[in-house]
Amino acid sequence: MQDDKTGGVPIRTVKSFLSKIPSVVTGADIVQWLMKNLSIEDPGEAIHLGSLIAAQGYVFPISDHVLTLKDDGTFYRFQAPYFWPSNCWEPENTDYAIYLCKRTMQNKARLELADYEAENLARLQRAFARKWEFIFMQAEAQVKIDRKKDKTERKILDSQERAFWDVHRPVPGCVNTTEMDIRKCRRMKNPQKVKKSVYGVTEESQPQSPVHVPSQPVRKTTKEDFRKQITFLNMQIERHCLKMSKVAESLIAYTEQYVEYDPFITPAEPSNPWISDDVALWDIEMSSKEPSQQRVKRWGFSMDEVLKDPVGRDQFLRFLESEFSSENLRFWLAVQDLKKQPLQDVTTRVEEIWQEFLAPGAQSAINLDSHSYEKTSQNVKDPGRYTYEDAQEHIYKLMKSDSYARFLRSNAYQDLLLAKKKGKSLASKRLTGLMQSS
Repeated sequence: MQDDKTGGVPIRTVKSFLSKIPSVVTGADIVQWLMKNLSIEDPGEAIHLGSLIAAQGYVFPISDHVLTLKDDGTFYRFQAPYFWPSNCWEPENTDYAIYLCKRTMQNKARLELADYEAENLARLQRAFARKWEFIFMQAEAQVKIDRKKDKTERKILDSQERAFWDVHRPVPGCVNTTEMDIRKCRRMKNPQKVKKSVYGVTEESQPQSPVHVPSQPVRKTTKEDFRKQITFLNMQIERHCLKMSKVAESLIAYTEQYVEYDPFITPAEPSNPWISDDVALWDIEMSSKEPSQQRVKRWGFSMDEVLKDPVGRDQFLRFLESEFSSENLRFWLAVQDLKKQPLQDVTTRVEEIWQEFLAPGAQSAINLDSHSYEKTSQNVKDPGRYTYEDAQEHIYKLMKSDSYARFLRSNAYQDLLLAKKKGKSLASKRLTGLMQSS
């Protein structure tokens, strides 16, 4: 694709206002090259293939951090071979800390850290407090080397390094394509195919011969067969153990995130619910219609935190209404409510949800894939509390990957977060009043 001699994608320098953008290609050029050289007739298929290449970081957009391919004039750049995923090296958190530290030393107007990157840098600085001086020296040394390079070359290298970390430390809400599913890994490494049995006993599937074989009496499973199966499954379990370092990093990150919300670790006022059995702290917080700064900050941990907080749900619903996509959340809430309905009301409620969200010409139609829609259509014929389980899961993933990420970046959420940082919340005032009265 980069070879000019064999008709590769044209790489050029483009003028933009008073500056030049070196070594770029357009998304339309990549799509045309894929269609021409891979004999693809459908442009949608070429865009899909190009997006898979972009998701792995082989090509990347220079204007944003979303690793997808667009069939338009959006500028892309090829990744340097050193950063290719095919080199199969996994960067450590110390490498990421050096990169973020280096960004703070460079041109701030061009390479200013995003909010999530600043939070990551602060967390890494706490985690590597003992060797932060070494990390800072490494970053400083790399900056000195970069400043000796040509300005155009340095600009290209900076974008390639940024794209590498977009793959390995993606923006919140984006999928990390470098994570390997253990089940897929098992299928790739397992030379023997394992077939599940309805009775819970697994057996090795044998290649089927096209030649007709006369029927023979079925051989009974012996103790030796069970021993072979147990030995084989034990080997599979031992093969896919997680590294203790990865488990520890995950546990530490989770603990740091929730440390100020756990009265066991952080002292609470008016009293510690774990010690005094007085739940006034939680009652005041959850009953308040004006959330505290801690509560608003917690919504950014995950979409589950937003959905289980009544005020958070209301704020999320208002945001979706402003984007004309509130039907997704209303459907999810309706299905949650269905699970709590009395049995005699379930059939009626299932039909109401179907007519409102899924029936042809529904007033608040939701966007389901064909598989989920067909399965849900079959489930509706025998209604129950979990009729819409598959559809709900699909909508949840859709909101988590798209709407929730935009909600965290929205002005409404950011303004609420900043407002709570500036002044006391209604909950904190009530706590102060309780302390004074006591």
